[in-house]
Amino acid sequence: MSDDEGRPLALVTGASSGIGYELARQFAEHGFDLVVNAEDAGIDDAARRLRQLGASVEAVQADLTGEAGVERLYARATAGGRRLEVVAINAGVGAGGAFAETDLAGDLRVVDLNVRSSVHLAKLCVRDMAARRRGRVLFTSSIAATQPGPFEATYAASKAFLLSFSEALRDELKDSGVTVTALMPGPTDTAFFERAGMRDTRVGSGKKDDPAQVAAQAYEALMDGEDHVVAGSLKNRAMAGAAKVLPEKAKAQAHRRLAEPGSGDGR
Repeated sequence: MSDDEGRPLALVTGASSGIGYELARQFAEHGFDLVVNAEDAGIDDAARRLRQLGASVEAVQADLTGEAGVERLYARATAGGRRLEVVAINAGVGAGGAFAETDLAGDLRVVDLNVRSSVHLAKLCVRDMAARRRGRVLFTSSIAATQPGPFEATYAASKAFLLSFSEALRDELKDSGVTVTALMPGPTDTAFFERAGMRDTRVGSGKKDDPAQVAAQAYEALMDGEDHVVAGSLKNRAMAGAAKVLPEKAKAQAHRRLAEPGSGDGR
């Protein structure tokens, strides 16, 4: 996993399942060694499966909602002078429901993981990449970033932050040899909606994209140096396109119909 071995090194967060695991699989299949992270013990099983693809894989179980977890992950990833060629900042969480009724700790966890830890890890990685004048950064945002998100207000706002943040960093780094890409998936077949308490919503109970397809499109866009990619179905691209012209009130109403609790029961 060192530079001397000639294989580039990628760090992927939130990699125990879903889009994160499939991103890690893309890197492994394309000749990268890996450092993979998640807060759950499933990261060890994910690492075992990824090693079967011929990659050297180190699993780091760490909760990134706190500064100590981010610092420990980065220290492990760069131990012995290893240099990251790619970082995929993918770990994230949602919180569904009316903001006046949701648990404050859950909303703050969304901010801490989706926003604060992303900024922290990006700071550590980008400083090194900019100094070396090479590297690639992928942020997992969402098409939710393009619209207000009633009934997942904190989550949608966190993804809007990541989209804006990635675009700003991309411009700052445009002459540095470092590329920044935002991944913008739509509803994807992962554990997200169950964990966010949104299984009874229209979006949570409806058709979802294959995370393997999303990851493959993300990998291609990242390696091509694209600024963003709306991944998954054609419907996602249509939604992202419509978001550029629709007023905020209309977008909020449309999101409400998808995310309001009970909307998946035909209400």
